Amino acid sequence: MPVLSLADVYRARRRIKGRVTHTPLLASASLSRIAGTDVYLKLETTQPTGSFKLRGATNALVNLAERGITKVVTASTGNHGRAVAYAARALGMEATVCMSALVPKNKVDAVNALGASVVIAGKSQDEAQMEALRLASEESFSFVPPFDNLNVIAGQATIGLEIMEALPDTASIVVPLSGGGLFSGVAFAAKRICADVAMIGVSMERGAAMHASLAAGRPVLADEVETLADSLGGGIGLDNEYTFALTQELADNVVLLDEASIARGIVHAYREERLVVEGAAAVGIAALLDGRIELKAGPVVLVISGANIDIGLHRRLIQEA
Repeated sequence: MPVLSLADVYRARRRIKGRVTHTPLLASASLSRIAGTDVYLKLETTQPTGSFKLRGATNALVNLAERGITKVVTASTGNHGRAVAYAARALGMEATVCMSALVPKNKVDAVNALGASVVIAGKSQDEAQMEALRLASEESFSFVPPFDNLNVIAGQATIGLEIMEALPDTASIVVPLSGGGLFSGVAFAAKRICADVAMIGVSMERGAAMHASLAAGRPVLADEVETLADSLGGGIGLDNEYTFALTQELADNVVLLDEASIARGIVHAYREERLVVEGAAAVGIAALLDGRIELKAGPVVLVISGANIDIGLHRRLIQEA
């Protein structure tokens, strides 16, 4: 088990306080009826950058700023880059964000708008990360990993603290699963507070690198292809240090969804919950709608990870449903 403690998570919460939003935990009447138990939504969509990524990025950058670092570089499928750009601007740091050609234009534009330099590199998250690491090596930037970093994980873990403090009898937490920073952070905090909490990861069928790695028992490569859950794309790194081991240890189940299911989740969120969510954020709702999750008795929390969907795509999905 990687060296991470609950004290690290509480330290992260103190570090990011006032810089990120303590997000609401709202009951969902529609999903509670469907699931036959109380269902709550943890709305990371209300963060200033529209996703949970601000927590981990802020914790990592404040830590670097305390050490006198002024220039950072990262690789991102969109939301982490936006979070790094936002946190860097607030801290007076210079940020460069490397993204692949698969990243939707709305997410690239959002990073640009926050004053970060954007580099489009390659056709996958892995290729974008290679460029970020090159810049870190050759131009003296500090590299801020999108997920496989203890400060990033501890920042995301503050979501788990907030859930368990607001709803101590939580029985299950459903979390979007990609590189594992969000999942392992939330699971670590929640299970340290209550070991019986069931942690369920949800991803897409198309290019789910963490799921493939868990099945293989080691980090493996997976093709990155276009998907409605674009924020869940990308590999976990063959040299993964932290999130694979944490996810392997803490995941009680991992569910994969097809594109039609993810679309239904997006539509349900809009029509029934009055929420605009991106595909990655809709996977928990979709898994519940499809009856793919075996729930323990007691309240269920779905982490709604982000709202940064292209509005034209969102409109089309709603109209076609």
